Amino acid sequence: MSTTQPAVVLGASGSVGGALIDELIRSGAFRPIVTLVRRSQPEQVAQARAAGVELREVVLPQMSAAQVEAATLEAVGAIDATWAGLSVLGVGGGTAKLTLEAHRAVDVQLNAAFARGLSASGKVAHLAFMSAGGADPSASETGSGAAGMARYNRVKGEAEEAVKAGGPRVVSIFRPGLIVGSRHTPWVLEKVLPLFSFVTPEKYKSITVRQIAKAMVETCRHPPAATAVLHYPEMLALNR
Repeated sequence: MSTTQPAVVLGASGSVGGALIDELIRSGAFRPIVTLVRRSQPEQVAQARAAGVELREVVLPQMSAAQVEAATLEAVGAIDATWAGLSVLGVGGGTAKLTLEAHRAVDVQLNAAFARGLSASGKVAHLAFMSAGGADPSASETGSGAAGMARYNRVKGEAEEAVKAGGPRVVSIFRPGLIVGSRHTPWVLEKVLPLFSFVTPEKYKSITVRQIAKAMVETCRHPPAATAVLHYPEMLALNR
């Protein structure tokens, strides 16, 4: 039996996405790696090549929901194997400037389209999906859309519900708190918040991009039997 499997990734160009590609390559368990991206990431292709791993990019400049679903289905359909699906796609910084619908168009609709494509392929039984700490589909739609605020948490919660409803049978949902190493996290917060970790609820403690990535890859290497939400303690346990 083959010791490797193909993997398809949505959101590879972000900070966590870059760490995720690093971990997929480093693990040696995923070949080829297919990424759905708006723009080519030549450094990732070169990194994979140097490690003897094929990384195939599917470039979707507009990245509409219809394009993502079709491209996902086509990519997975090209290889007769059980695939790993991973998504870390999200708007990132600047959500406070977006309308609710503009935020949903990325975080909810594109992730839902990816999940539908995975499910429709019949070759993906597990999706590793990054959401955010505090995600809640019942949170208020009003107010600021900034990270951590109610409207932001609502969109993240809606994205979780969408991928569970239309995606693979099992979804591992990762809910990090403050992400250390993300280009969207102010450096002041990265330095100051850890000093107050002793009063921070365990599930909201700061976590690095690499720790998130390693936890996600681990669930793909050893897929769980049921859908579950993973916070800081569960992600840290998967790093051991």
